Formats: sequence, C-alpha cells, structure tokens
Amino acid sequence: MDFPVPENEVERLAAVQAYQVYGTGPESGFDDLTDLAASIANVPIAIVNIVGDTKIWLKSRHGVPPDLEEVPRGGVCCSHAVCRSDLLVVSDTHADDRFRAMPFIATEPFLRFYAGMPLIDSGGRALGTLCIMDITPRELTFEAAEGIRRIARQTTAQLELRLKIAQLVRSQEELAAEKQRSDSLLLNILPRNIAAELTEKGSVEPRHHPSATILFTDFVDFTKSAAELSPRELVDDLDMYFSEFDNIVARHGLEKLKTMGDSYMCAGGLMQGRKDHAVRSCLAALEMRRFVAASDRRLAAIGQRPWHLRVGLHSGSMMSGVVGRKKFSYDVWGDAVNIASRMESTDEADHVNISESTFQHVKSYFDCTPRGSLEVRSKGKMTMYFLDRLKPEYSADAAGVEANERLRSTLAGTSAPWSLH
Repeated sequence: MDFPVPENEVERLAAVQAYQVYGTGPESGFDDLTDLAASIANVPIAIVNIVGDTKIWLKSRHGVPPDLEEVPRGGVCCSHAVCRSDLLVVSDTHADDRFRAMPFIATEPFLRFYAGMPLIDSGGRALGTLCIMDITPRELTFEAAEGIRRIARQTTAQLELRLKIAQLVRSQEELAAEKQRSDSLLLNILPRNIAAELTEKGSVEPRHHPSATILFTDFVDFTKSAAELSPRELVDDLDMYFSEFDNIVARHGLEKLKTMGDSYMCAGGLMQGRKDHAVRSCLAALEMRRFVAASDRRLAAIGQRPWHLRVGLHSGSMMSGVVGRKKFSYDVWGDAVNIASRMESTDEADHVNISESTFQHVKSYFDCTPRGSLEVRSKGKMTMYFLDRLKPEYSADAAGVEANERLRSTLAGTSAPWSLH
C-alpha cells in the first residue's frame, strides 16, 4: 500500500459505502461549493473528493478536465489529508518529500500548491476532502484557510443531507411497498369494499342481505384419503383444488369466505349489484365439479385415488360482518348458511345439490333433476334438486358449464357487468 490510511479505515470505508456517493455524477450543490472555494482562495483548481478503498472519485471539480473523474488513491495529496482532522497545507509540493514524485506534481500540470480539508461527518469518519491547488507555490492566508474550513463543513453537511434524503426516499418506498403488501393481504381475506371500509374506519358495519347464495363444497371420504397420503401430498392436493376454486370464484364475481379442512365456502350476492347471485353461484359450482372430475381422470390414469366432490347451494337472507382484532375474518351468519351446509352434506358424490329456493332463482337457465323431499338434520324434510347443466340455449359448450352471450345479455340488466372469463 503506497499511501497512509486513517486509524478508523474500516469504519470510514463502510461510511463511504453507506453514503452511496462514490461514482455518482455532478450535482449543482457540490459544484457551487467548489466554485466558491476557488474564488475565496483565488486558485485555479478546487475539488470535492470522495476517498474510496484504492481510488478517489472527483465528485465536483473546478478547473479540472471533465473527463478526469477518478484517480489512484496513492497518487494524490488527498490520501494524506484524509488521515487528518484539520486542514493540510503544502505551500510547495516540490519541496515536500511526500509529494514531489506524485503524478500531476512531477508531471503536467506540475502542481506546486495544495491545501486539503477532510470532510469529517458526524460519526468522525473522513469521507473525502475539499482541496484547492495551484501551479505556483504560495501561502494560504488565515482568512482563506478559515473559508476553506467552512466550505468543507458545508460540503459535509451537503453529503449528510443527501444521505438523509436518500434514506427518507427509501423509507417512503419501503412504507409504500409494505402498505401494498398489507393491502394485498387484506384483499386476500376480505372483499374489496369491506377491506376499504376497514382501512378507512377501523371497523366494518355489519350488513343484512335479503337475498344471497351460499356455496359449500367438501370431498367424499376425505378422512380416508387423508390417511393414505403424506402430509405434503395432502396439502399439495388441497392447495391445487382450492387455488383453482379461488380462480373460479373470482371469475364469477363471488366472494370466498373460508376453507375448513376439506370444505370450501363462498357466497354470491354479498356485494352490491349482484342480483344474479344464484346463477353465478351455480355456474361456479358446475365449473368446480368439472375441474375436480378432470383431475380425477388424471389421477385414475396413473393409479392414484381420485377425489370426489360434493357441492351444496342455498339462497336466502343472511348477515355478514368482520370479526377479530388481530386476525380478521369476514363471515356470514343466518339460517341460510346452515341450510346451504345441509345441501352439501346431503349431496351425492360428483353432484351439485341445490335447495328449492336456489332452484326457483335458476330454473329458467339450468336443467335440474328433482330429488324430492329428503330428511335434513334439524330441518325436517326439504325439497332438493341436482343441478345438472345449463340449458342448451344458454350454454357456450356441449357440457353446459359455460354461459353464452345470450345468458349474459339476459342477465345484464339485473346485475353488475359480466366478467366470467
């Protein structure tokens, strides 16, 4: 190493890196200071240097060619000035053994005078120097020396202000990113308008819904299937199904409420403008059934146990709201929820079971098979129907799962805009 280093060199270099100024382009705030230093000392050259590990970056320069941006640390006087706590003045560089052989001194432009003040930050680290130079030997007056000291302090203050602004910008960006993550997380567990109300007011007003549709799903013999799979296989399978159910629910404008073990719960009609909630819920149910059936065929082809889905729907009045303080949960309550659960539990594998109420909402658009009156726990006998498919005149596919333009146009006057696909 052909240059001296301060005792706190490791800490100093860490500070230089933290300030993130080494290698940056010109800035008017620093250029004004070098111009002022040259004027006060009446010299042709003034520079703000940032001293790195082995090189020095000319952050601001007065009287220096614009293409000269970086010099070796061992080849300039600033490598000595940065080791000091006060101004280094060299009246004649040719008479000083430390400097006479250095480039720019022994060769063009044959600098003969140097004065450099270390830029010491509030942590006692010399980030670089403010230096002035001349091609003739000279003495620095007391007034000029004091002026250079003051400009150096202003340069350090400028560096610290620059760092604080950068830290503030980063903090604001981090806060914005954190808010975005928080908002995204909130939207994953709450409907958009509910999340907005919670964010704005800190609470959510409970709502009564005169008419909405609840959809429940579960898998037949789930306990037996779970016993035959490893924990990873079980979680991966449920994640596959429920992730696709999330996509289906979103496409049909429904609201996911929660999952409970192998059961998935969602609802239509909880948000404004969803008067066609029963139709949308039935379309989602048919699409869920189709997805699971397709997955079952793939599993059967490779000799794995298939998953058989049951789906139950009921339409009626209910209440909704948010419960919890640290872990929010958006949920619904009412007899309609209990009936929807009974529709699912009395369903048969690979079918969609709907109540009389839901049937009355959708009978004009779907083919259904009457099941008659079946005994329901705590409810007595209830009329039910298997939801088979869309009527051909409303179907865009042979299986009767996807709505065609005629159905969308028919319902457009009574619902929010369609966005099924």
